Amino acid sequence: MAHKIAVVGVGLMGGSLAAALRAGGFASEIVGIDTNPASLTVARHRGLIDRAAALGAVAEVDIVVLATPVGALAALLRDIATLKAARTVITDMGSVKAPVAAAAEALGLRTFIPAHPIAGAEHAGPEGADAALFQGRVVILTPTADPDPEALALVESLWRSTGARLVYSDARRHDELVAYTSHLPHMLAFACAELLDEQGQVPEWIPFAGSGLRDFLRIAGSDPVMWRDICQANRQALARALQGYGRLLGIYGDALAAGDDEKLRAHFTRARQLRRQLNGEEIHGDN
Repeated sequence: MAHKIAVVGVGLMGGSLAAALRAGGFASEIVGIDTNPASLTVARHRGLIDRAAALGAVAEVDIVVLATPVGALAALLRDIATLKAARTVITDMGSVKAPVAAAAEALGLRTFIPAHPIAGAEHAGPEGADAALFQGRVVILTPTADPDPEALALVESLWRSTGARLVYSDARRHDELVAYTSHLPHMLAFACAELLDEQGQVPEWIPFAGSGLRDFLRIAGSDPVMWRDICQANRQALARALQGYGRLLGIYGDALAAGDDEKLRAHFTRARQLRRQLNGEEIHGDN
């Protein structure tokens, strides 16, 4: 059965989901809602959405997908709660779950099912939308304490139609883990790029930049405003991750100062083992 869907925020993620839902036959109609008229024009031109509309259109659809920056989610939920039909299902795509889950519970929105697709790309906007973006990727669902079972089943079906694999988590535990696996690496990449910028003009050090640096700095090309909001939304867990990282850097620095080659080797070996485990071990979700 195909469904009427409203995508609020037709950038890279929202546009890619719209494309995937259309390609998989899950959507009979996709309505685009965005504060940026240019994004709606591009999304309509590319066939990602059938029409553009105001937020009031959430009353006309089966599922509302919130693909906006995390800082806007709580306010959007409050607005949608007053506009939607009683059985309208709502989900999101944010990378921080506890604040929005708490907002939904405070509003009594049992049809809200939080989701976080572990996917992305360097290019922003609907111009970079890709129907295959979620194929084979993990989507983490963090249902609230008492979710509507029909809403949960519908959101599960939505994500399975994109080719994604589902993993379930508690919202707070999700935020603790992504602080280490996603938010910390982005902060480190931003800091490394800024440190390099302090060393002088870029052309001077470009010949010294190998593939390792370029790979590491890839995520420093992410949207600064979006990542500012993500880091602020998950600031407590991220602060703990940064403290842990600083502690290890201090240990490395002490070993360097003392000429303790064996200590450095032991730490580097432990890190390499983790890297090998990450490469060789799949994250298991239902299919």
